[in-house]
Amino acid sequence: MTTPAGLQVAPVFDAFVKSDLPSSVTPVAFYSCLEDLVNTIEPKIQEALKTRSALQAQIDEFHRKTGLTEPSKYITFLQSINYLVPVPESVTISTSGVDEEIATIPGPQLVVPVNNARFALNAANARWGSLYSCLYGTDVFGPPVKGPYDASRGEKVTCWVRKWLDDVLPLDEGSHAEVTSYECEGGEMRPKMKEGKFLGTREVNGAKHFLLENNGLKIEIVIDKTTEVGKADTAGVSDVLLESAISTILDFEDSVAAVDAEDKVEAYKNWRGLMVGDLEARFSKGGKEVVRTLNANKTFLGPQNEPFEVKSRSLLLVRNVGHLMTTPTVLDKEGREIGEGLLDAITSVALAKFDLEKDSKLNKNSPENSIYIVKPKMHGPEEVKIACDTFDIIERHLNLPPNTVKLGIMDEERRTSANLNACIAAASSRVAFVNTGFLDRTGDEIHTSMEAGPFVRKKNMKAQPWIAAYENRNVDIGLACGFTGKAQIGKGMWAMPDLLGKMLEEKIGHPQAGANCAWVPSPTAATLHATHYHRVDALKRQGEIATGGSRSTLEQLLTVPIIEDPSAWTADDKRDEIENSAQGILGYAVRWVDQGIGCSKVPDINNVGLMEDRATCRISSQLLANWLHHKIVTEEEVIAAMKKMAEVVDKQNANDQNYTPLAPSFDGIAWRAACDLALKGRTQPSGYTEPILHLARLEKKKEQRAESK
Repeated sequence: MTTPAGLQVAPVFDAFVKSDLPSSVTPVAFYSCLEDLVNTIEPKIQEALKTRSALQAQIDEFHRKTGLTEPSKYITFLQSINYLVPVPESVTISTSGVDEEIATIPGPQLVVPVNNARFALNAANARWGSLYSCLYGTDVFGPPVKGPYDASRGEKVTCWVRKWLDDVLPLDEGSHAEVTSYECEGGEMRPKMKEGKFLGTREVNGAKHFLLENNGLKIEIVIDKTTEVGKADTAGVSDVLLESAISTILDFEDSVAAVDAEDKVEAYKNWRGLMVGDLEARFSKGGKEVVRTLNANKTFLGPQNEPFEVKSRSLLLVRNVGHLMTTPTVLDKEGREIGEGLLDAITSVALAKFDLEKDSKLNKNSPENSIYIVKPKMHGPEEVKIACDTFDIIERHLNLPPNTVKLGIMDEERRTSANLNACIAAASSRVAFVNTGFLDRTGDEIHTSMEAGPFVRKKNMKAQPWIAAYENRNVDIGLACGFTGKAQIGKGMWAMPDLLGKMLEEKIGHPQAGANCAWVPSPTAATLHATHYHRVDALKRQGEIATGGSRSTLEQLLTVPIIEDPSAWTADDKRDEIENSAQGILGYAVRWVDQGIGCSKVPDINNVGLMEDRATCRISSQLLANWLHHKIVTEEEVIAAMKKMAEVVDKQNANDQNYTPLAPSFDGIAWRAACDLALKGRTQPSGYTEPILHLARLEKKKEQRAESK
């Protein structure tokens, strides 16, 4: 299909536009908007990409001539090439119409691939979780147990929860461990709480639920003496339910492998189902078909028996792709692919109108009539402005009030970190989120300063001065710009989904550091992480941090983490590093290329399951590129490590019937892509992995189609 302005549209996407958009967005209006974006925004994107390359070339030349120099000279140089822009004197965001899940309810945030309907529904329904189940079924009290209920393990769970309740919802007298019954008398809960609020009760299949609130988050104490757990409890408590995943990002980007029109339409259809509310996932479990849908809200009776509803679904945001990649779904009049981010933007917004047009606020994703779009991988304030200009055009064409689209800024590229004030200023009327992304940010740190020298090992990166400055500045600048009570300041992902006991110990550091949301890899992790926001009043903590002023300097942020004496590395050190990176690249790339899996739990070299997406792959690719460039290792050593690790990856995937082994042929498409990622990272734009992975996946899909004929 060809539009009046000459855009060439893939038939499968055109069919989607004509059948699946809201009636308020006609195909004519949709394509008119898309044409405007291609004509107006696409040239700006191409100029921005040229600026990225030009700045990188100047930084490379600077380091080749001077190596590392004193910080003041380095900063002066970065200012002279406009890598660093002037800091705005005062920035205060004016974002309005922000939902409470973003503005005033601190808590965990899930990130899930939008093209997996089951994962998407699990995440959307993860607003509530069972604290008992999450403690019992994870490694908090040692390795998870299978089989019948283990009463001794269950007792550890109930003791832990009672102690936690004493900490976050202390009673006027005594301990929750001493309570023999929870009752509602005269509009109050008995026993009385010293802190927290009693909101109401409900009954479900004979079980009584007491709804409480602390630090803006809700808790349900469930009384049911018919269950095994409830029978053994003096007060009949059978569970404690926590408000968990307050918000969820449906991801079109790093956790998704969408390389053609069919892939994009599959993802868009899932986003549509979530916005309409009719998304289903059917799968087999225990020999039976399970149909998963969106949860309905919960109904409670307040202290005076007045009914009210409580949300059962996470607030949904959507992450579009960045400015770099293009898509064959739509070609311009010259036959060139258009920006994938532009297609994501207009389609995401058009489909979100289904939600905005609902009659009942209680059934809306956004009762405030906002659309939340996270934009990743932007380099500096000019690129943030491009995103805002994009949404200005879409809002105008689709008859939406200005600033309906709220922007999430991923602070994951070095130039954005260094100019964060200016980036926020460029979006001051629509920004609702800034989030650090340690993984991508490290990849860009390496790529930007590739010529400065050999970088430290990956395991030592978090101890480098720039990391603390990066995390602190993100919070400090967000607070100085007025984010408290208006927008999210987020922290990154817990990447070890099987090691949640460790997460329970460590991730409390995120609200303590001033974040009012942080990423988690699963609904279970969300429930456990939610306990931290009851211990730490995140909004109060933000006030304390803001009072203290800035905690880090620009000089600290721009400290390049190279090693002073690479000769200190032993042969074992170097071999461990390249094998670790090789295994990570192979384990991720083989699933991405062969099966189209953009995010999964990939065993590392020590068989610890890690959540891998393109960001983790980017670090490994860039580290190897840096060490190759500075002759720490040779290409022959890297290839040898790749072949050795291919056999490890093959063994780790031996039980996957859809898996194609890498060894011993070492000639498949996935193998070649992994080798390109390992050997060609220095020449990739900003060190991104997408160009190599996309081409390989397209080649693999072509091969699979040919084989199926």
